[in-house]
Amino acid sequence: LAADGWRHLAGRRIGVVSNPTGVLTDGDHVVDSLVAAGVRPRAVFGPEHGFRGSSQAGSSERDGTDPRTGLPVHDIYRADADTIAALFTDAGVDTVVFDIADVGARFYTYIWTMYQAMVAAARVGAAFVVPDRPNPLGGHAAGPVLDPAFRSFVGLRPIAQQHGMTVGELARFFDAEFLPDDGGRVPELDVVPVAGWRRDVRFGDTGLPWTPPSPNMPTPDTALVYPGTCLFEGTVFSEGRGTTRPFETVGAPGLDWRWRARLVERNLPGVRFRETYFVPTFGTFAGETCGGVQLTVTDPSSFDPIGTAIEMLVTAARHHPDLFAWRDDHFIDKLTGSDTVRRMVDAGAGADEIVASWQDGLEDFRRRRRPHLLYR
Repeated sequence: LAADGWRHLAGRRIGVVSNPTGVLTDGDHVVDSLVAAGVRPRAVFGPEHGFRGSSQAGSSERDGTDPRTGLPVHDIYRADADTIAALFTDAGVDTVVFDIADVGARFYTYIWTMYQAMVAAARVGAAFVVPDRPNPLGGHAAGPVLDPAFRSFVGLRPIAQQHGMTVGELARFFDAEFLPDDGGRVPELDVVPVAGWRRDVRFGDTGLPWTPPSPNMPTPDTALVYPGTCLFEGTVFSEGRGTTRPFETVGAPGLDWRWRARLVERNLPGVRFRETYFVPTFGTFAGETCGGVQLTVTDPSSFDPIGTAIEMLVTAARHHPDLFAWRDDHFIDKLTGSDTVRRMVDAGAGADEIVASWQDGLEDFRRRRRPHLLYR
């Protein structure tokens, strides 16, 4: 689209949903590129962390004016479809461009901002354009599928915890499978495919530069473990926020070498555990010394981030019951998509038994997503 001078979008009244990952190979942001080409958007809409990406987890940037382009910027993090539709109407938008890089996990909120923006676009009769980007984890789907009874903004619709789809494929899936129940499909859905990407290609093999999609996703290595170790946000343990290796570092005050030793005994594929001690600068246990482990993915093709995290939860619950606990609000249920994982861990189930519990739902999800896939 950019190489063609954005002519495909010329003459349209555009609204852009984006953040720092909406970047071109020359380093320019798509919004800046559009403005330079004379295809000036009516407004910009920012997700969690904000349009320019300056806010931490669970927050966003306020409404304002982009200082470089002078465009109005609206915060739509956690906004429902009615709110977003009203913003589209006020801006006079007839085409919505969604350009945000996902990391491939159901609880990463950008895809749900896309979903709400699609519902809003359908309600105001706007076209929806997705310049697609690679899924950094590849195209493999894994993990439990959301039970709709546990829907939240970290999971609005029943997809797998590691969905294995690009945002363009998800847009096609959402439009066909879920939007009809929310008032109707978008009048025009245009997914611009990624050239040269295959489902077996992870981000580290693309040769593309990594733009951190959020403040605690600094490297492609972080993305590899995130669909699993993010589950520790549902526990009293630190998931490594406030360290230089978030989600690769997990622990709590009082943990020592014994947790690492028991994980090593499990001989899990594609991952190495290192005993580590750390003091988070913010987040859980900020300013306190924690013991725990650092994960290093040694073979991405055999590494199972969700299965690995389940093993970590099981060993922590069994061998460190004085230190391990779920958050009081049972946020783990929203992350896993049901109360099954929590109840099975509490009942003493092994990791293999827990992983087996979601396989039927996962196979059904894989079947349902198949018609909407764009890449081999």
